[in-house]
Amino acid sequence: MGVSFVTGTAPAAADPIEACTPDKGAIVAVDFGPFGGPVVRGCDTTPTSGYDLLQEGGFTTEGTEHDGPAFICRLGHGTFNSGTQYPTPDKEDCVLTPQATAYWSYWIASPGQSSWTYSPLGAMDRKPKAGDVDAWVFGGTDVGGSTGKPTFSPDDVRAAGGGTPDPGGTPTAPASKIDVPAAARWVTGRLTDGERVVDEGAEAPNYFLTTEAAYALAAANGRSAALDKVTAYLAAHTDAYAYPNGKGQAPDPTAAARLALLAEITERDPRAFGGHDLLADLTAHVCDAGTENGPNPGCTAKGDFLGAGYGDGQALAVLALLRGGVRPPAETVTRLTQLQCEDGGVTSILIGPGENCDGDPATTGLVALVLHKAGGHAAEVTKARAYLQKTQLGNGSYPGYTGSTTGSVPATALAAQALRALGDAARSDAAVSWLSEQQVDDGGFGFDEGATDSFLYATAPAVLAGTGTDLASLVVKKPEPPKPSPTPTTPSPTPSPGEGPDLRKGVAYLTDPVRLKQGRWYENGQGSGFADYGLTIDGAYALAATGHDNSTLRNIVDFLDKGGKDGKGRGVHDWTGVGTTHAAGGSIGKTALLAEAVGRDPRSFGGQDLIAALADAVCTAPSKAPDRSCAAKGAYTYAPSVFAQSLGVIAQVRAGEKDAAAEPIAYLTSLQQPSGAWPSLVPPQGDSDVDSTAIAAMALDLVGGAEADTAVGKALAWIAGRQLADGGFPGAAGNSVNSAALAVQGLSLDTPKYAAQITKARRFLASQQNADGGFNVAKGGQPGSDVRASTQAVGGATGMSFGRLTRSLDGTSPQPVPSPSPSTPVIVTPDDSAGATAGVNGGSTGAGGTGGDGGLASTGVQAGALAAAAAVLVVAGWRVVVTARRRGAGAGGGR
Repeated sequence: MGVSFVTGTAPAAADPIEACTPDKGAIVAVDFGPFGGPVVRGCDTTPTSGYDLLQEGGFTTEGTEHDGPAFICRLGHGTFNSGTQYPTPDKEDCVLTPQATAYWSYWIASPGQSSWTYSPLGAMDRKPKAGDVDAWVFGGTDVGGSTGKPTFSPDDVRAAGGGTPDPGGTPTAPASKIDVPAAARWVTGRLTDGERVVDEGAEAPNYFLTTEAAYALAAANGRSAALDKVTAYLAAHTDAYAYPNGKGQAPDPTAAARLALLAEITERDPRAFGGHDLLADLTAHVCDAGTENGPNPGCTAKGDFLGAGYGDGQALAVLALLRGGVRPPAETVTRLTQLQCEDGGVTSILIGPGENCDGDPATTGLVALVLHKAGGHAAEVTKARAYLQKTQLGNGSYPGYTGSTTGSVPATALAAQALRALGDAARSDAAVSWLSEQQVDDGGFGFDEGATDSFLYATAPAVLAGTGTDLASLVVKKPEPPKPSPTPTTPSPTPSPGEGPDLRKGVAYLTDPVRLKQGRWYENGQGSGFADYGLTIDGAYALAATGHDNSTLRNIVDFLDKGGKDGKGRGVHDWTGVGTTHAAGGSIGKTALLAEAVGRDPRSFGGQDLIAALADAVCTAPSKAPDRSCAAKGAYTYAPSVFAQSLGVIAQVRAGEKDAAAEPIAYLTSLQQPSGAWPSLVPPQGDSDVDSTAIAAMALDLVGGAEADTAVGKALAWIAGRQLADGGFPGAAGNSVNSAALAVQGLSLDTPKYAAQITKARRFLASQQNADGGFNVAKGGQPGSDVRASTQAVGGATGMSFGRLTRSLDGTSPQPVPSPSPSTPVIVTPDDSAGATAGVNGGSTGAGGTGGDGGLASTGVQAGALAAAAAVLVVAGWRVVVTARRRGAGAGGGR
């Protein structure tokens, strides 16, 4: 194959390569081919993260001056050229983030996978399992992560023996059952007026959770007055739930399917439910093509139910048709089979052809059920069953996502349902036994292992698993006489999100001294001592947006205004590059905007005139390779993203320098696509991006004028059209918190027109808020609070444009900057036991609040270029795909 492999002698602290086996440890392979070297392998028998696997495998790394060691710019190994790190300084100076066409990209493969997947997590957040292989390749990737893959296969570099580790025997677990009556009482206690679920602090019902409650009551009690009342309520509100765009329009396919299933479970007619023929409406709105010939809103590929977006919605729609006696269009069932990955798992997102496939047990369980009921797909069902067998943990549980080592209640419940339907009763019993141990004292279930707070989304599938049924077979039965139980009949209420996230809790999370070093800055890479200035400014924007902690906001602003020296002696202008040959227009604009927002002088901030520096950073012509400083005339230097360009424009215009910003404004305007969207990168690479479109719209709204107003109107219409059924928006990380927050800010430029979309998006943000106040990176991704996502969610949920962001620091007083502390902040809180779900049905209830904390918006800004795609490899570890918005300190400070 033209690739040579080397298994080098490991350093004294590294594990020898032979110590790793298919059942123990993980392998990492680094391809030095572009530099005339071999593929070098390393082993770690007890890897704690992808980054540790790289280090313990004997490799050395170097970061960038701009970002610190968290961004991997060079890699080396003692077996190749005496340990020289590549690329060498004459090829890459590692001052700024490397360009998108030449960086170390990060690829992964689980046991049984024969092809590589671009890592959706950063190296520090990825937790390799036994038999996993990681690969690092120097070169470029596209936005979808479908190019730039290793030239060797995972099996070429696996541990001796290769293949898939034997999943072993059935997990041993004590025979134990779920207390179904107690769970049913808890569910009943969640109902308002006995008919609907209403999130705390909200007035409108949560229809999704109301259907979950109905399913649980049907499984637990059969036909009952309580179930009839809930079903009648949902029938009366079918228009509001399943037809948000009005009668005669295409339904929300997931909502329509859920109502049809409820009708079928309760022996009602899905063809006449709430005044609609739900089954006919589903079959009438099937995509006849995807995006292969251009944009096709609501359709990723042929066979999608229009607007489904996720595998669970597609599966439930197929199931509703099957249960209703309607033969689903063949392409809709075929579409489910296209979501199956090589290892047998099924991905939760309706991916397009050639896109990365990363399955999870919850989606796999649901889709296996539906394909089993549809018939004719024995091969796919067998593969899914094998996947469920090998991913079951020793205690009987299932993880919520690839790489997790702890059990998830929704995932375990759905897997248990599928296994029982497929005849694997022993494994199903083991899963139910584990579920029984997770039942909370009030009768409900939390999301994750050891959770102490109950949530309806977790409880409902657990009840179905506990009663030995599933949505494919559940039918109502006569209720059995109630049995006495010591469980209280009126459990204490559990907080749920309201109209929007709890911003006070979000601010408390962001300002916790464990995260905010010295109360002033966030760290770039855990324990590195390097400040992440971009993330620090994002945090300041969030505080300015809400006004809930002006004292800490003052601390951050004073810290930056006095130079912002971090634990390594770097200052904020080592990041902006003001006065150097690497002046980064996006970073300069971002810093100037903070000064303007809080009433400081951007012409004298941190000892620099940032407005003059921005004017100097305007390119007069595109630079010629290898110089990558200027993308085009009117661009800012080292600002390779629309986000960076927009921040520069906003800062100049807010400073009264609209004339000086004329060329940057013209360049930003020229990047708008006919659809109304903006791309993420400059020069543009052909993609369309919610985040970039929102920030560009804010910039042009500030500019004003007829041409700008027209551009803003087109942009907002495009953003609104990208909204998913659950209120979220697609981003690089999937159903992204960041994208939803920025969409709220953008759509709030015309609140009267987009009030409904804004409300849905704020509810989505609330669903992704965890008990600690922080937010997940994306729905369906690795759960756990993330600082960067939280800065964006807190500020964005308030809905104020960056062009108008203002917060007075009157009444605050300066405080001395303490000496650098050796303590290590916790940037990510993985596996929050009370966090929003990563399950398949898309309706989590994270611990939120009233959502009544208004105020201004934050940027949600992070690194701005696909160049920062390398951020996926960074130790900071986002759930990233390829674009730069995962990193806070990207080239040009774009985000």
